[in-house]
Amino acid sequence: MRPGHLVEVPFGRQRLQGVVLRVVAEPAVAETKAVLDLVDPQVALSAAQLALAVHLAEATLAPLSTCVNLMVPAGLNKMGDFRYEAAGPLPAPQGDRTPGQQRLLSLLQRRGALHGRQIDRALPRQNWRPAARELSRHGLVSIQPVLSPPSVHPKVVRTVQLARAPQVVAAELDRIGKKGSQSLLRRQAILHFLMREPGPLDVSWAYAESGGDLQDLYALAERGLVILGESEVWRDPVAGIEFVPSEPPPLTRDQEAAWEAILAGLAQAAAGLATPPYLLHGVTGSGKTEIYLRAVEEVLRNGGQAIVLVPEIALTPQTVRRFLARFPGQVGLLHSQLSTGERYDTWRRAQLGQLGVVVGPRSALFTPFPRLQLIVVDECHDDSYYQSEGPPYYHALQAAVAYARLAGAVCVLGSATPDLTSRRRAEQGQWRYLQLPERILAHHEAVRAHAERLSVRPEALAYRSLEGLADGRDLPPVRVVDMRQELKAGNRSIFSRALQEALQQVLEHEQQAILFLNRRGAATYVFCRDCGRSLRCPRCDTPLTYHSPPSTQETAPPAVQPSPPGLTCHHCGYRAHLPEKCPQCGSQRIRRFGTGTERVETELRGLYPGARTLRWDYETTRNKGAHDIILSHFQAGRADVLVGTQMLAKGLDLPLVTLVGVVLAEVGLNLPDYRAAERTFQVLTQVAGRAGRSPLGGEVILQTFQPEHYAIQAAAGHDYQAFYERELAYRRELGYPPFTQLVRLEYRHMEDVKAEQAARQLAGDLRARIASEDRRATEMIGPAPCFYARLNRLYRWQIILRGPDPASLLRGRPPGEWRIEVNPPNLL
Repeated sequence: MRPGHLVEVPFGRQRLQGVVLRVVAEPAVAETKAVLDLVDPQVALSAAQLALAVHLAEATLAPLSTCVNLMVPAGLNKMGDFRYEAAGPLPAPQGDRTPGQQRLLSLLQRRGALHGRQIDRALPRQNWRPAARELSRHGLVSIQPVLSPPSVHPKVVRTVQLARAPQVVAAELDRIGKKGSQSLLRRQAILHFLMREPGPLDVSWAYAESGGDLQDLYALAERGLVILGESEVWRDPVAGIEFVPSEPPPLTRDQEAAWEAILAGLAQAAAGLATPPYLLHGVTGSGKTEIYLRAVEEVLRNGGQAIVLVPEIALTPQTVRRFLARFPGQVGLLHSQLSTGERYDTWRRAQLGQLGVVVGPRSALFTPFPRLQLIVVDECHDDSYYQSEGPPYYHALQAAVAYARLAGAVCVLGSATPDLTSRRRAEQGQWRYLQLPERILAHHEAVRAHAERLSVRPEALAYRSLEGLADGRDLPPVRVVDMRQELKAGNRSIFSRALQEALQQVLEHEQQAILFLNRRGAATYVFCRDCGRSLRCPRCDTPLTYHSPPSTQETAPPAVQPSPPGLTCHHCGYRAHLPEKCPQCGSQRIRRFGTGTERVETELRGLYPGARTLRWDYETTRNKGAHDIILSHFQAGRADVLVGTQMLAKGLDLPLVTLVGVVLAEVGLNLPDYRAAERTFQVLTQVAGRAGRSPLGGEVILQTFQPEHYAIQAAAGHDYQAFYERELAYRRELGYPPFTQLVRLEYRHMEDVKAEQAARQLAGDLRARIASEDRRATEMIGPAPCFYARLNRLYRWQIILRGPDPASLLRGRPPGEWRIEVNPPNLL
């Protein structure tokens, strides 16, 4: 038994699955219990993974067990439970037996022995366990600890092959069935097929070739002509992805400089020397992915392995195709929308060294590569890398940096808009800073061929020649439209006159456009015009969003299913019909206000009835594969305009897009969060980069009611440095990261009064602790209700700790049932 093994251990009355962290000569306690069994003879977690789990537990103040669970693949976790069984026939009802006890006894008698989780499903919302304990005390029910088996196993298929030489089998062809019968013809077809295909084959191939079935194979096996067997097959999510092999293009001067620096870092790491992370700051379309590909190629050449992280599942298919084109047969894929079996098999292939590179969102970071030499975090600024659903609350960027250090690998962080903390670390020399300031179109010949396909005249090509054989062009011009002036001019549409004219030109020239709005739905605020009451979620006390019925002009692919019509809470999923009358005053003057992606799509069709539209938001991408379906339809030219939320801003390469329209630029800008301006700048800069990525050129129209705001002005000028310097000055003045560290503590309760009491009690304890330890540089903000004060029926209160190392105030003494986040990306 070694560190990293999965084991079964006794824990009280239960059997549980554990992970061996280390082996010690002498235990720290007087009495120990023996390990019951090994779950798998193979070591499941590497030494670097175990070290990463310990680091995450220390850095995030999370239990070590939750950090270790990140490394164990889905389906392999065994869950501790109890097995309940009625002890003999159902006894006659007795007066002192409660209805709950009687229901449980009847269930066990009817269905036999059940695990606790099965009873939970059979008796939902019932506290049946006290009844089970009482019945066990009277000898009517037996309770035994069990460990549920893994929910995933290797996939095995039945195989068939010839048992004798082909010439011997050929001599038997007329004696394997009744002459003239269909069974004879089927069996002959099976044997003819097997004679052409040496070796074991999946029986389904033989069925497809011959029309036969398993009974025919049994008949042939009885005659000694075939051998039936079993073979394991890999569930490979990459198998169905189409790609065209490609060769590395020549690099520009800037790319060459960045690549030489990373190559030196790879050599340094291979020599066993510590290598700081590389922050690759490249404008949209500057060729960052080519640098990643070169780095992966070098790693594979040296027998190593690489992890490539992308922020969203939406980006994964496009990125996977680029890596498959360069490294066919060596690329794996991991993300949450895959089946458990697909993730398990990819995990095993990586562990066995059969894959060289794995691509996926943050969970792919925990791929068990034994020879990890490179970790790439693309679009590293993105908040999707933050795990907020449950502990441990970690950011994959920081976890990747730590993992690379622990594994002796190189970490490359790429972005067109690095977050301020990362940029500051690079500026101070903690990380290495690399720049790609030029946008690249493509190779000279590719640009000209593309221009010919698009019927663009040579004199109209707005590009310039870069070093080597590449052509480049400037980032697209951005027009800022003041929507206040549009209202004064009498334009009540959500589209400015400039955007309407630009959309008309795009449609006339058979090009494509993107309309971006970071809000879902058709109306974001529904209220009564008589009494003023807004329709709010009864669980969250936040405004409900209205979703309109599907249009008869809907052009979305059949596999993409939009949300059902009606009112929806985007926090907890609560749904309701739009009432005909106000629940408070009975008025019928219910009005819908605000703009979401559904309304943008509806008004677009009203203005341009012939336009083919697609919508890309959470509502249309809930089904497996929906991201790839929508993107492939748009790339194939089956739609003219793509309407969507922030998914559109993340690394997509859409050459036919000549117009990007931002419907409302300041969405999220005025939230009470210290990073609101930074997120607005990042998303606007990123979405603007989707235009002008071909010889056709392009433009961006940015609509706003706050045109003077520095984040919007900097995004319009593609001026990262100006935004960075101004925002950094604000952070320094207000004492926010990167100049301090934060810890956010959140308490949730069904009752607001109890949530407030708990928050005030902890605040008092922390205040006393800060004073007693003389932490003059640490301050406490709050307690106060969160911005979203109630979510899913739970009231939320929070406390913010700010200082040089506020996490040390809590280390080793966690405050009970509080959610603790160290340096969270937002404070909402």
